Amino acid sequence: MTGNKQWEAFVRALAELGGSAGNARLRSALGWGEASYDEVKARMIEAGLVVAGRGRGGSVALSSGLTDELASTDDAQAVEARPTAAGKSSGKGKAKREARPAAGNGGSDLGFEAELFKAADKLRGNMEPSDYKHVALGLIFLKYISDAFEARHAELLAEDPRAAEDRDEYQADNIFWVPKEARWSHLKANARRPEIGTLIDDAMRAIEKSNESLKGVLPKDYARPALNKQMLGELIDLISGIALGEDGSKSRDVLGRVYEYFLGQFAGSEGKRGGEFYTPRSVVRVLVEMLEPYNGRVYDPCCGSGGMFVQSEKFVLEHGGRLGDIAIYGQESNYTTWRLAKMNLAVRGIDADIAWNNEGSFHKDEFATRRDSKGEPIRANFILANPPFNISDWGGERLKDDARWKFGVPPAGNANYAWLQHIHYHLAPYGTAGVVLANGSMSSNQSGEGEIRKAMVEADAVDCMVALPGQLFYSTQIPACLWFLARDKSNGKRGKQTLRDRRGEVLFIDARNMGQMVDRTRRELTDADIQRIADTYHAWRGEKDAGEYSDVPGFCKSARLKDVRKHGYVLTPGRYVGAEALEDDGGEPFEDKMRRLSKLWREQQQEAARLDALIEANLKGLGYGG
Repeated sequence: MTGNKQWEAFVRALAELGGSAGNARLRSALGWGEASYDEVKARMIEAGLVVAGRGRGGSVALSSGLTDELASTDDAQAVEARPTAAGKSSGKGKAKREARPAAGNGGSDLGFEAELFKAADKLRGNMEPSDYKHVALGLIFLKYISDAFEARHAELLAEDPRAAEDRDEYQADNIFWVPKEARWSHLKANARRPEIGTLIDDAMRAIEKSNESLKGVLPKDYARPALNKQMLGELIDLISGIALGEDGSKSRDVLGRVYEYFLGQFAGSEGKRGGEFYTPRSVVRVLVEMLEPYNGRVYDPCCGSGGMFVQSEKFVLEHGGRLGDIAIYGQESNYTTWRLAKMNLAVRGIDADIAWNNEGSFHKDEFATRRDSKGEPIRANFILANPPFNISDWGGERLKDDARWKFGVPPAGNANYAWLQHIHYHLAPYGTAGVVLANGSMSSNQSGEGEIRKAMVEADAVDCMVALPGQLFYSTQIPACLWFLARDKSNGKRGKQTLRDRRGEVLFIDARNMGQMVDRTRRELTDADIQRIADTYHAWRGEKDAGEYSDVPGFCKSARLKDVRKHGYVLTPGRYVGAEALEDDGGEPFEDKMRRLSKLWREQQQEAARLDALIEANLKGLGYGG
């Protein structure tokens, strides 16, 4: 087979999907942009390695010859082993680590979301994405809770018809009660009537009235004159086809994934405004895979549309846990975004305590009021957050004596170090946190930020720093980084494991060269990127079965406190990881290489002069001589 890495990745992904797959599904599994995917696919078809199929959206399959070749090849040789944390093979714990389900696109996308979103987006017409978002997501949510209700209703009817009308039976399974006039079947039957907008609004009101937790959450402006009623009917027809014929649990899972996909697409359509409610999934997955929130309390003080929680629950389920193994707490100051979060979590069947107030977590800290069974303030085992970068109007001048500022009073003109200290304050004794911040937070010395950073490092509050590649976010092109904080690095916990003593050490990871462009403006981290970053952190923390950690020039470095002091407490990973090891050029002596390259340069100079003369002669022939 070819040595081309793209071809190898293409074949490997297609084999893992069963040897054939739709273009959208395979492209998603690879994490490639459409142009790159189409180019590689065309070359592989021409080479006879894969064959094109038919069907909605198109498909590809491994050629029969290649299928036979793979079948006769030992699995251990056919599929390249994943690198360990240090980029070297390690037998220790390898089987258990690599048996983990892939946490990436291949396991989350269904293969038809892109086509579905394109169809829904066509119906939008001239409507702004920021408005249409609530129209489409509200209807998907309505379909979800109706499908869940109908499935449970049918089960109860078969068992005991009286139980089918008992609301407690549904609440016990975390299923919302849906009155008859609000069920999807009723709306679908009336989708083409001119009063469909009013019927949808009535359905939303009936659901809110019957379910206290949804009060004030659902959109109820479908009857407004500006909303095209024919478009609404067509959108209902389109959404009616999602998960058609699937059983209750499968239908709900599909709708949940579609909701999540649509959220991401709307964020992309809205650009900067989209970043206010959505953190790119690949960034969230880095946080989740590194922190591993298996059980306990998970908190996000600026939760947006709830993506951190969705990925945390997904992580638990993929690793053999159950919904409910983690208790979710969040706060959001934007009311519209809070509504999106409530719906996003509901369609995933996730029970969560998400608070809203327009003052925000700094000035009205809802999490601080939560109490455990003993009446004590609760602390979070895991905190995942993507605060808005560099906020200057956060009202810090009114909070100078706040108990949360353990490491120093944050400047009133920038909230970055207020977020870091708020988050550290809310960690449980063995709690860990992952925070997305602008790169400036790693080195700024303005208004006392350098002194706060110094205090955090000296107190061993900083566990790991990750520099991210650019162009990951919808809302900003500002480069970003990840801060990982730990309450106790001496004997931190991971489930029942005790991690190694990491006091006096900070791990630096430089991931700036990772990721693939998915369109002209945005990059995503691939599954392999995320796995490598997370495995490096796990090995460094001394997790069982994670392999042995070692520094990798240009990628990761475990720095001692004296090294950080030497750099003036600047936490930019590039200062510590050094330069990447140069690839071996085959041992060509320097003198020979210089002679060869000098000759090549002169030849190219001569060719350039010849082409210049030819162009000049052609211009003169056309009457444009100088």
